[in-house]
Order: sequence, then C-alpha cells, then structure tokens
Amino acid sequence: MAERRRMSYSVHREVLDEEAMDEMGQKSVSKTSLREKVKKSVRCSGHQMKSCLLGTVPILSWLPRYPIRENALGDLISGISVGIMQLPQGMAYALLASVPPVFGLYSSFYPVLIYFIFGTSKHISVGTYAVMSVMIGGVTERLAPDSKFMTWDNVTNTSIIDTVARDDERVRVAAAVTFVSGLFQLKYTFGVNPVRHNGPLSLIYTVLEICYLLPQSNIGTLVTSVITILGLIAAKELNAFLGKKIPVPIPVELIAIVIATVISWQFNLQQEYGVDVVGVIPSGLQPPVFPDTSVFGQVIGDGFALSVVGYGIAISLGRIFALKYGYKVDSNQELVALGLSNSIGGIFQCFTVSCSMSRTMVQESAGGKTQVAGALSAVVILFITLWIGSLFEDLPKAVLAAIIHVNLHSMMKQFLDIPALWKTNRVDMLVWVATFILTLLLNPDIGLAASIGFSLLTVIFRTQLPKYSMLGQVPETDIYKPLDEYHQVRQVPGILIFRSSATLYFANAEMYQEALNSKSGFDITKLLSAKKKLEAKKQRHEKKEAKRVKKELKKNGVDDFISHSNQNHVSVIEVDAERDPSLPRAIVLDLGPVNFLDTVGVKTLRSLSSHVSFCVFISASLCVCLGGVVDNLQTAGFFNDKVTKSCLFTTVHDAVLYCQSAIAQSQSMEYKV
Repeated sequence: MAERRRMSYSVHREVLDEEAMDEMGQKSVSKTSLREKVKKSVRCSGHQMKSCLLGTVPILSWLPRYPIRENALGDLISGISVGIMQLPQGMAYALLASVPPVFGLYSSFYPVLIYFIFGTSKHISVGTYAVMSVMIGGVTERLAPDSKFMTWDNVTNTSIIDTVARDDERVRVAAAVTFVSGLFQLKYTFGVNPVRHNGPLSLIYTVLEICYLLPQSNIGTLVTSVITILGLIAAKELNAFLGKKIPVPIPVELIAIVIATVISWQFNLQQEYGVDVVGVIPSGLQPPVFPDTSVFGQVIGDGFALSVVGYGIAISLGRIFALKYGYKVDSNQELVALGLSNSIGGIFQCFTVSCSMSRTMVQESAGGKTQVAGALSAVVILFITLWIGSLFEDLPKAVLAAIIHVNLHSMMKQFLDIPALWKTNRVDMLVWVATFILTLLLNPDIGLAASIGFSLLTVIFRTQLPKYSMLGQVPETDIYKPLDEYHQVRQVPGILIFRSSATLYFANAEMYQEALNSKSGFDITKLLSAKKKLEAKKQRHEKKEAKRVKKELKKNGVDDFISHSNQNHVSVIEVDAERDPSLPRAIVLDLGPVNFLDTVGVKTLRSLSSHVSFCVFISASLCVCLGGVVDNLQTAGFFNDKVTKSCLFTTVHDAVLYCQSAIAQSQSMEYKV
C-alpha cells in the first residue's frame, strides 16, 4: 500500500467554552413536547397509511415488482432443494420436540408461508431448528411425561404407555408453548427408553440413565444408526468436495430416508429386529385448533426463552446476508414476522420455528434470491404431506436420530471459536463458555436466563473496572494521549488531564474519585480538612482584629455606630498555607467517553468542581462533554452562580489553554503582592 501523503492544517480561533459554543453555533433550545410527539405519532394521512401498510406487510411492496426473468429459475431450484431438506429435518426435529414426526412437516409448512408474507429477509430459510426443538422437547416432556399415560396390563403384568393419548397431549403442549413464544436422541440411537428427567442437571441424569441402559441396547437399532451416521458423514464430505462443481448439493438426507424406508419395509425391521419406526403418518392437514389456554401459565417462561433464542438466531443470520447482498432487514418487522409465524403456526399444531443455517446456505447457494424460494419449499412440503407422506411410515426413527447427530456435528465446530476468542476478546470467550456450561447444566430455558444475566454482569464489571489515564500533549499539536502509552507525549506543566474509559455512574463513581486522587497526588478529603482549618483560623483572626480595632476607636471617643460602620472596611490579612509545588495548579477532566450521567455521577463532578476549585491554588475544568451529558448536568442542577457553563470546553486543548492563562494571571498577582 502506498504511503499516505501527509497533510497539514492551521486553525486560528478563540478558546471556546460551552457558553461561547452555544452562542456561536446558535444552539436550539426548543424541545418537542410530549403532546406534540403523541399528536404526530397518531396523525394519519394517505401517504402514512400506505407506508404503514407496506411496512407491516412487506410482500405488497416487493412481490408486484418481482423480476421473473432474473429470479424465477433460481428461486424454483432453491425452493425445491430446501423443500427436500425440510422433509428429513422436519421429521427428525419433531423427535427432538417429543411429538410425532408428521408435526415436523406441519411446522415446515404453515410458518414458512406466514414469514413469506411478513418477513423482510430475502435469504433465510424459516422452519424447524434443532435448538428450538430441544427446548420444546423439554417442555412437552415436563408437562406430558410418560408416567402420566402409563397403565397396568393384568395379562402380561407389565405397564403399558398409551402413546396415542401421550402424543396428543404433547402436541397440545407444544402448540401452546409455540403460541406463547441431540443428546436426548440417544435413546433412538441405541433403542433404549430411559426415564426423561426435568429441571436443573436433567441432562446429566438422562446421560447417566442411558449409560445404565446401554447393555439393553437394541442391536438392530444400533447397527442402523451407525451405518446411517457413517454414510451421512461420507456423503456430506463428498458434497463439500463437489461443492464448486455441482450447482445444487446432493440431497443426502432425503436419499438416506428413502433407502432406509425401503430397507425397513423390505426386511420388516420392526417385526424381525424390533427397530422402532415412525408409524402412522396421517394424510392431509390438521384443522386449526386454538391452543389450550389452561397451560399458558405453565409455559409462559419457556415461551419467552424460545422467542428470544429464535429471534436472535433469525436476525443475526438475516443481517449477515443483508450485508452481503446490500439490502436492509427491519429488526422490528422480523420480530412481528416470527411472532405471527409461531402464533398462527401454534393454532395449526406446529411447534416453534426459527431459521436454519444449513438450509439457508443451501437456499442461497442454489440461487435463491427472494422468499419466493421459501414459499416454493412450503409447496414441496404440502405435496409430501398430502400425497406421499404415508410412504415413510416404515422409516426407522434411528435414521432420523442419525440425521440430527450429523447436523449437530457442524454445531460442534463452534468449539473452534474458543481459541480465536481467547486471542481477540477474553471476556467474550468467558461469556461463550459460561453460556455453554449453564445451558448444559440448567436446561436451555433457565440456562438462557442465567447466561443473559452473566453477560450483563460482565458489562457491569467492565464499567466498574475502566482504564484511568493521565493525558499528555503530543509536541506541537493539539492532540492529547495517555502518558503511559506514548513515549513522546509530555505532561503539560502544572495541569493534570484525567480521563476514564467508561461512563460515570453510581457503580464506579467512588473508584473514579479514588483514581483521580491517586493520579493527581492529592487527597480531596485532606484538602477539604485543610480548607476548613484555614477558614476557622481566618475567622478567629478576623474576630481578634475586629476587637482590637473596636478598642482603639473607643479610646479615641468614636461612637458605636461609626465603629460598626467601619468594621466592614477593616483590612483582613489572608492566612493561606504555602503551596505544595508537587501539586497541579489545575485539573482537566476529559469526559469524552462519558455518554450519560446519573445522579451519583453528577454529585461526584459537583463535589470535584466545587471543592477543588475552592481549595488552595487548584482549579477544575471539564471538557469534551457530549450534548446529552450537558443536558444531564443542567437537569440535575450542576450549574449555579459559581459553577457555570464556562467551566465546560469543547476540546481538551481549549481547556488546557484556558487553565494556562488562568495560572499565568494568578502567578502575576502573587508577584505583585
């Protein structure tokens, strides 16, 4: 890269404080009242109504202008490819949600159409997602456990689970939590049925239960799982190798479930080897049923956690592709679109959906350019659900579990981010690890809340432990940098310039004052004590001098009235301590990093500005205050007759020049005396 040509500039102006800057810049003092804001927000015109309608229903703005020649073919290929992926993933993730596989197909149809109408991202693929399905599974297992539907068979002297009633109840629970809104799959891999645990540490208990039941594994199920996992991994590696040579990835998951279904049907794996299969898949769509409101109170916390996770995943992925292709994703509208997708989907007995990274990558790489691709994928799912869904009734559940394991394999690669985060930002790495551990131990819902709390604590700790610096001047410039970071920076004689890297509020106000005391070399508490002693000594001296003058006047025969009137004209000797040459003559507080001030922060600055300015030989100035900070100071009553806006300066250099001038004037007065 060629060396940048150095440029110079020269500006001649007066030193500007906040009052002079307001006058020169003609600061606006008019503020919009709350009444006017409300009136403006509810005002409705034809143009505003049209904008509101197009913003709420984005499809009305882009679909009439849809370029068929440019986008139709790519969206068609992309939609078919994503629809083919939705089939195995929807059925597999339904097992994660502890509901029959057919409801995974419903969840891949209704919400996708709703997002097609209300969404603003052109590329994300909405549908079932592993993390959301795991969270839903935890809720359905908690509110509809197997033990609730267990009956005793007197003929065989064993307990039997009414799976039909259980699945119906779990579907209702999943719909309710959706409306409010792959370790668990080991039992399908080994063919065992452990007791599902709920609450904190439930994952540990489930894993221990599975380990205990491993000797009872179904050999046929285990062999099916291992073969499917190895085949999927090999096929995905082949897909990665041929990624640039073929326009559309090979639908390995669809091929796997087709082959597995044929083998299971041909060799009767369920009857001969006890392999658990999907079972009856009803044809057609379910009629809309409003969720059971009686369980809303039990799932409202889970619904909030699901909404936070789903929205966070969707908006993050949407912004990545929006930045890549140069369009805007409306965050508020995305929240509305996902909320409607899940709420309306809950009425049609779907479980919570979000966007999937793998399907989104396929949708983008296959040429998808708009959400028409998503709508076409929903049409593919509709075709499968209405006509060919029953063909997959003999599909082993172990194959669906294997699909989940292989898809989770890509998520495990995120552990490779830990070394990179350690090098770039260790706090972010700590948040990553804490989120993983808390979610693992406390389940996704409680773990998510704990992770958010931990993340907020890191923010508070970082504001409580900012970097405090003394600034010095870069020679022959108006630039000021930390003295401990630059070797050529020099401290301005007699002036201490202090800066904190964080805002000033109740949590760090005391540390701010302590750091200033440490950097400046003086203790304000001691200075105040010395100030009080000097004032008391001065008052005693004045009283003593007044008595002496009064006695002299009485001796000379002057009446009390004259003596009283002359007391105001008695010269008083100022008694001041000798100045410590090591102490600064002025202090400049750089408030540039401060973006707001609370009541405690304002009190801290008021204490510093008032006490320091009245202490011996020391004055205080503030500089580089943001507009909001000045408003905070004014609203909190920081300014008075003695402390005005003239102590605020637009730049550090303005404050330094003013302090140098004030120090020079005070020294000249000392010399005259």
